[in-house]
Amino acid sequence: MPIKVAALYRFVPLPDHAALRPQLFALCESLGIKGTLLLAPEGINGTVAGEAEAVGRLITALREGPLFSGRLADLDVKLSAASAMPFKRLKVKAKREIVAFDGGKTDPARRVGTYVAPGDWNALIDDPDVLVIDTRNAFEVAIGTFEGAADPATTTFGEFRDYVAGNLDPARHRRIAMFCTGGIRCEKASAYLLDKGFPEVFHLKGGILNYLERVPAAESRWRGGCFVFDERVALGHGLVEVAETAKGIRLP
Repeated sequence: MPIKVAALYRFVPLPDHAALRPQLFALCESLGIKGTLLLAPEGINGTVAGEAEAVGRLITALREGPLFSGRLADLDVKLSAASAMPFKRLKVKAKREIVAFDGGKTDPARRVGTYVAPGDWNALIDDPDVLVIDTRNAFEVAIGTFEGAADPATTTFGEFRDYVAGNLDPARHRRIAMFCTGGIRCEKASAYLLDKGFPEVFHLKGGILNYLERVPAAESRWRGGCFVFDERVALGHGLVEVAETAKGIRLP
């Protein structure tokens, strides 16, 4: 497949995020990159696509180039392929948060839960003492999720705070494991739960995409497709397109 897709994020202080926006747009435009990138005081987030060489040059520039001066050296990137360009245009936006939640009060750059590698995830969620929670929105959960995971039935990520307040108790739910598409939402959710006094909080490193890439289908606890916010709609094991899994679902 000629098109490479990169889902990326990093929680890191970027007080100059607004000034970086036009320079980042120009860089992506020069490489023929399309998709969406968000910049905020708390970091960077987005999904972009382009020719494989161009996407590689962009990732190198983000991690090592002068634009971010090494602040994105640990940028989390998950690569997949597309049979055609999954985005119509390029958008680079300056926002209050890179994933809208509570106005920036929760700070994952300060502390987050324990990362769990895909190879260790099955053993963790098989533990009967662990409450497994899907931090994504209800329409995403309907397309696919892990066996036995709780669905908070949210329509926006910000509603996850209401779910916590109404359903979770640090005294009763002492071990919680969370997951999301690429890792960013469950990373912020884990920081939030720690701030609320939950003692043991785990989250799937690299999210569902990392799990589907690394865990063989025969060993997988995942059922269905993983919704992605582009025209491919959903991905399956090996990060192949499985849009038929999401038949009738339209992009928000």
